[in-house]
Amino acid sequence: MRLMCGVDEAGRGPLAGPVVAAAVILHPRRPVDGLADSKTLTPRRREELAREIRSRAIAWAVAAASVEEIDSLNILRASLLAMRRAVEALEVKPQRVLVDGLYRLELAIPMRAIVGGDATVAAISAASILAKVARDASMLALHQEHPLYGFDRHKGYSTGEHLAALRAHGACCVHRRSFAPVRAVLGLDGEQGALAFDQCRECS
Repeated sequence: MRLMCGVDEAGRGPLAGPVVAAAVILHPRRPVDGLADSKTLTPRRREELAREIRSRAIAWAVAAASVEEIDSLNILRASLLAMRRAVEALEVKPQRVLVDGLYRLELAIPMRAIVGGDATVAAISAASILAKVARDASMLALHQEHPLYGFDRHKGYSTGEHLAALRAHGACCVHRRSFAPVRAVLGLDGEQGALAFDQCRECS
């Protein structure tokens, strides 16, 4: 049996929080029905499918790149780093890797990048679901530490609510300082932005 791994990430677009990736080797004799691009599924359905994927897959792993890595590397390189970490964390080594998107990973394994793979390749769909579920959980945890920003609702994306909170409270340490809306807040209201960073427990 040829072990094929699907890889995808979640969280490239938000203004805050890590980018999270997952790698999944599905079992051909234990299929998971209903796999699809995670963005097309409801949160409840993603959670249901994530439980099935974790119980039926040959192997799966989730990894992340931090806000600091995003700001130092840029979001594309940080996303590729998170995906590489997820593959390297698998307990079973795959023989082939299929990655959603345009870019290949720096791995010594036969690999193919597939645009739209999260909607067409089951293993990539499974990875997209695990990555999304894990990232949403991380944003719920960050909401407990930084409740002023509404991370539990918008998960760090640049919604009107989030942008208004940034203007009102400045940026905190889980915001991506390399992203334009966060840079704008820090530049236009440096004292407030600096205060938010100084008071952040993760930055102290």
